[in-house]
Amino acid sequence: MRRTIGILYILLLSFSLAAQVGSQTSVKYSPDFKFEDGFYLNFSMVKQNSPIPVARIITNLDRSSSDFYTNLLNEKLFTYFDGNGVKQQTSTSKLWGFSRNGVLYIKMSEGFHRITIVGGICHFVATIVSYENPYYDPYFGNPYSYSSRRYMPYSSTQGRATKNQEVSQFLLDFETGETYEYELKAVEILLMKDTQLYDEYMALKKKKKKQLKFYYIRKFNERNPIYFPVKNKF
Repeated sequence: MRRTIGILYILLLSFSLAAQVGSQTSVKYSPDFKFEDGFYLNFSMVKQNSPIPVARIITNLDRSSSDFYTNLLNEKLFTYFDGNGVKQQTSTSKLWGFSRNGVLYIKMSEGFHRITIVGGICHFVATIVSYENPYYDPYFGNPYSYSSRRYMPYSSTQGRATKNQEVSQFLLDFETGETYEYELKAVEILLMKDTQLYDEYMALKKKKKKQLKFYYIRKFNERNPIYFPVKNKF
């Protein structure tokens, strides 16, 4: 009799645990978290951890090749089947990024760069490409910003543009998808979402703020975890 009751208890406990797991709708990010492999058209897909999987990409490239991602991203057009099985196409340069082996990469300038710190405030390093030409149009944008420099590939009167590369650090707001240069002002803006932490940081002297930027980003991420939808494996 006791043995029967014990078995029934174990079964009820198993059903209860299964029900709890089944009702769970989100999972907290941790260093062990793995992003679904595939390609992101926008940041919303990143937050949902729902990229376009490799199986839905339309290409003649060898999917089993270790260079598949590199070769695919070198193509001008990105062609795939959407969730309804309809063929879609977009410029590869318009992709937000991709995930490979569970690791997240973001498109910045002319390349894709690994996001090394994932959290409410993400951190990554990117190589920014800019072009300088002997001739500048003073009425075209801001000549001091890499994002607004005018690129004039070649003409007999203007000469050839010079390509420059600069490695810079960036921050990503995981709530909005906005990116910022890794500067003091950006850290202050992003910390505003945690009033207590923001007030603590703003009470520091400027030199100390600069020294502790990364420390406070880590504290923010610990106090403000991010969550992802649980994937239904059935």
